[in-house]
Amino acid sequence: MAKEKIKKERKNRLRNKFRFSIFNDTTHEELFVFRANGLMMLLSLVLSVIFIVLSVTILISYTPLREFIPGYPNAQTRRDIVQNALKLDSLEKTVRLWDFQLNNIQRIATGQPPLELGDIIIAQDSLNPDGISGRVSKEDSLLRLEVMRQEQFNIGSESNRVNQIEGLHFFPPVKGIISDGFNLAANHPYVDIAAPANSVVSSVLDGTVIMAAWTDETGFTIQIQHSNDLISIYKHNSKLLKRTGDKVKAGSAIALVGNTGSLTTGYHLHFELWYKGSAVDPTKYIKF
Repeated sequence: MAKEKIKKERKNRLRNKFRFSIFNDTTHEELFVFRANGLMMLLSLVLSVIFIVLSVTILISYTPLREFIPGYPNAQTRRDIVQNALKLDSLEKTVRLWDFQLNNIQRIATGQPPLELGDIIIAQDSLNPDGISGRVSKEDSLLRLEVMRQEQFNIGSESNRVNQIEGLHFFPPVKGIISDGFNLAANHPYVDIAAPANSVVSSVLDGTVIMAAWTDETGFTIQIQHSNDLISIYKHNSKLLKRTGDKVKAGSAIALVGNTGSLTTGYHLHFELWYKGSAVDPTKYIKF
């Protein structure tokens, strides 16, 4: 009987009506009144808690307030992460190139023939995703070499290209040190030349400026059309000195070395040389 009585009292509490009032302490005027039974009060409390939790979640997720949470990276930190990732990728390419050059020097010193680019690709492909040495079929290796040759020499043989370009007198675009060389296999069809900030960038040949503009990735960029189906491209400049349509002479100033754009990790000139739609190695024709 006692248990049933307690249960009835609890049910009655939920059914009982309550009134919440606010009075003026001086005039005793009722300013606000809220009436509800116990169940309604409980439901209102639960809905209020849910509303507060949802509001805080939305504020943290879609507003800058989330940056005040300990451990959450702010905008500057995220930019630094992206820049560090780009620097790491550039350093990895440089280290691989140094390893390749050092290996070739060691082979030459011991009387062995130097490695070719195709040998490096085949050696890398001989490892499966787990790093365990495997065997690549002869047909696959030959196909890869053929594709590489087509990418590098799709306009004709290297000897024909050299004969058509080597007679030209190229003016060095800037005096500096090549920090990252030309490498088609590594998707690097250009050279990066480290140079002091605001060093003068010069046109390598006579020509006409076909593009002088800003892009988010390459910063201030200028492209020059030369005779003999040659195009030279200069990126990441701090300032452009020529406009689209300007005529330029070999050695004339066209820009200043900079560090603009998202795809840069320091002051340098990104230089490309294209012949009939194909990238060529500038170091074969220009002394930097």
